[in-house]
Amino acid sequence: MQNKSIKNIIFDLGAVIININPDLTTKAMKKLGFNEFEKSYSLFKQTDIFDRLEKGLIDSEYLRNELRKHAKNEITDRSFDKAWGEMLLDFPKERINLIKELGKKYNIYLLSNTNAIHYRQYTQEFIDQYGFEFNSLFMKAYYSFQIGKRKPDVDIFEFAISDSKLLPEETLFIDDLQVNIESAKSIGLQTMLVDIANGDDIVNLLNGF
Repeated sequence: MQNKSIKNIIFDLGAVIININPDLTTKAMKKLGFNEFEKSYSLFKQTDIFDRLEKGLIDSEYLRNELRKHAKNEITDRSFDKAWGEMLLDFPKERINLIKELGKKYNIYLLSNTNAIHYRQYTQEFIDQYGFEFNSLFMKAYYSFQIGKRKPDVDIFEFAISDSKLLPEETLFIDDLQVNIESAKSIGLQTMLVDIANGDDIVNLLNGF
């Protein structure tokens, strides 16, 4: 990666900007009455339900109703959404300050696989914490459920590059999953892997960038 050639930075969201812990959603779902949530979740992962959810091809109500078939209790939409969002933690101030500083030198974008339930939660929690809109940090934010494409499919990268008229060789893509990094590389993007297991953090990786 040649820093001097970089004009644009595209960030992933989960584990890169916002801290997440999927185990908390598993625990919360069990408390609601999904005694075998891991089994049900694994079953759905073998189908395309989560892929369709994050592409916006099915809505939140469809997801709730499908998962409710595996619950022993009656579950309200509000209770479901709260448990589903337990994995979403905080936006560390150091990361937000870093992005704001980088925005003075680079064109900053977001490219995230997400769903409508999570989107509503973290955008509101960001406002509550910081007093301004999360999306205002970026020239443009690309969310999978809004554009009908998701990582690691190459077409979501091609869409973002084309829509914002970016040159891949001048654009750095940052993500915590190697499969997404490889897909980005395949169309010529500069890349940076945030290895969470190794203790990586964008604050350290982009120090002095």
